[in-house]
Amino acid sequence: MPGAVRTLCLAALLGALGAVGTELTLELPDSAQRCFHQELESGIKFTLDYQVISGGHYDVDCYVEDPNGKTIYQETKKQYDSFSHHTEAKGVYTFCFSNEFSTFSHKIVYFDFQVGDEPPILPDMNNRVTALTQMESACVTIHEMLNAVIDSQTHYRLREAQDRSRAEELNGRVSYWSVGETLILFMVSIGQVMLLKSFFTEKRPSSSGAGT
Repeated sequence: MPGAVRTLCLAALLGALGAVGTELTLELPDSAQRCFHQELESGIKFTLDYQVISGGHYDVDCYVEDPNGKTIYQETKKQYDSFSHHTEAKGVYTFCFSNEFSTFSHKIVYFDFQVGDEPPILPDMNNRVTALTQMESACVTIHEMLNAVIDSQTHYRLREAQDRSRAEELNGRVSYWSVGETLILFMVSIGQVMLLKSFFTEKRPSSSGAGT
């Protein structure tokens, strides 16, 4: 019996860990907009999480529209945000990321679009009258810890990508500044040599002056 419960627990964990939604990292050029569409039933919860990984001031415009064209979410120049909503109408929902306010900065945006609530880890868990057994409680605890690990991995992966982008940008600025300083020093050195040379150059009298 314990082996059967253990097997059931493992199957429930693997099923609950399945991705219910979409994760995507996209490049958003300057003065551009990218939109995504998802058909949903009424009475369903969806959640949109997004974060700008690199580019400019790490900000982007975002809005969400329902099937009737009504804007149910709109934010401007946000670095990151999370939006949850229960659908009231069946149809195609649209969410867009806009970089139209920027004329030279490309952005890289990560978003996670989740549809529906997470299914219970154990069968009939929400309708149970009796308390959970020790094995079932352990399964629930492990499941919660694994969800926390997944969230932490996503967070640290995004932070690493953002920090790497900033480091590469800083390295490029330092390189350009070093090249500029080298050119300026080279030009100043040549100018100093030319100036010192002019001080020690002997000026010969003209031939017409010598004849008179």
